[in-house]
Amino acid sequence: MDIQSLKVACSSCNLRELCLPMGLSAPEMVRLEDVVSNRRRVKRGAALFTIGEPFTALYAVRSGFFKTCVTSIDGRDQVTGFQMMGEIIGMDGIVHDQHACDAVALEDAEVCVLPFDKIEQLSREFSALQHHVHKIMSREIVRDQSVMLLLGTMRAEERLAAFLLNLVQRLHARGFSQSELVLRMTREEIGSYLGMKLETVSRTFSRFMDDDIIEVKQRYVLIKDTQGLEALANPHAAAGNAKAERNISAS
Repeated sequence: MDIQSLKVACSSCNLRELCLPMGLSAPEMVRLEDVVSNRRRVKRGAALFTIGEPFTALYAVRSGFFKTCVTSIDGRDQVTGFQMMGEIIGMDGIVHDQHACDAVALEDAEVCVLPFDKIEQLSREFSALQHHVHKIMSREIVRDQSVMLLLGTMRAEERLAAFLLNLVQRLHARGFSQSELVLRMTREEIGSYLGMKLETVSRTFSRFMDDDIIEVKQRYVLIKDTQGLEALANPHAAAGNAKAERNISAS
């Protein structure tokens, strides 16, 4: 890893609205920029941090993609999440002062280092920053609950549809297309995250293509029928909407 001691200008970063709180005054922003004093570059396949490593900082992803994973009892890697630019990773280490997962770069990446002790100190002084940290923690809890819902109640088609929709929505919030994406993770990694075998992931992608919902060329995915994908991800809502439309037509 190459650590650069470069000044990170948070106020001019195009990801500011995604990873920093709104409403900080100019003096508060200057103090925050003093804390975020360096960036770290992580090569594809390298770990930003590993299980058991002492927890010292949070990391704002500036570019690239990461996966977080743990090792199962039988020695397999279990993917627990995918993180992209503008998102904060490393909160798993807060509870026991050491990281509970590995964070591995899926492509060459760069992160801003946020020393946690200094962030905590500033949070006590700036209510906007404290609220933002709490908001990030809450988002992680909600995301974990969503994954449990995926694994516990959804069929394969529903899981993959929900995954693709979530991914493209997060990318769109960063200025990318609403219908196109490049998968930075392998199908095996997608399967690990969604609790699906590799063969099931490939078969489900093929089914979506046969139904003309998506187009796939290697890792490039074009969503051709967003409503169709949404109906697959949430069939109960789609059925309810169809029933409501029928009732309106009948009246």
